[in-house]
Amino acid sequence: MNFIPTKLEGCFIIEPKIILDERGYFMESFNEITFQKGVNQQVHFVQDNQSYSSKGVLRGLHYQTGEHAQAKLVRVLEGEVLDVAVDIRPNSKTYGQHEAVLLSAKNQLQFFVPRGFAHGFLVLSETATFFYKCDNFYNKESEGGIIYNDKTINIDWQFPLNELIISEKDKVQPTLGNAKKAW
Repeated sequence: MNFIPTKLEGCFIIEPKIILDERGYFMESFNEITFQKGVNQQVHFVQDNQSYSSKGVLRGLHYQTGEHAQAKLVRVLEGEVLDVAVDIRPNSKTYGQHEAVLLSAKNQLQFFVPRGFAHGFLVLSETATFFYKCDNFYNKESEGGIIYNDKTINIDWQFPLNELIISEKDKVQPTLGNAKKAW
């Protein structure tokens, strides 16, 4: 596996080693020892989640606060998404900045989003199956969110905004400046 650092400290794009032959392919999608060495962090995943969505569905930007904060390792099993992490660590030199990564079943890339980041994704293909590991269990009382079109973050979703399919909950999220503090 190749661990590619991003401009956001602690976030990595992970490129697997894919072995191709006439039968198809094989790859190791996760190995705890390789992963912890690659991200230089002790991360122990405790929960796997999966979602299925259609083109134009935007999920996010979400995070968990305090002791319930979550690191995520995300990937796409079918389709293609634009995956986004936003640094919400108040003392970070990249606070309020984001990283966007195209993840697909074809490129097999993964994206590691550590604790202290809001996360969301937009489905670009007709459908997508999105899979992610979390290092902490979900806690409803600790959830936070940021509006997807916050002008201070300025995410280019690479999709017509008037065609987005967004949950009622995500349509009314606060701006970064008014969001629930992560710590």
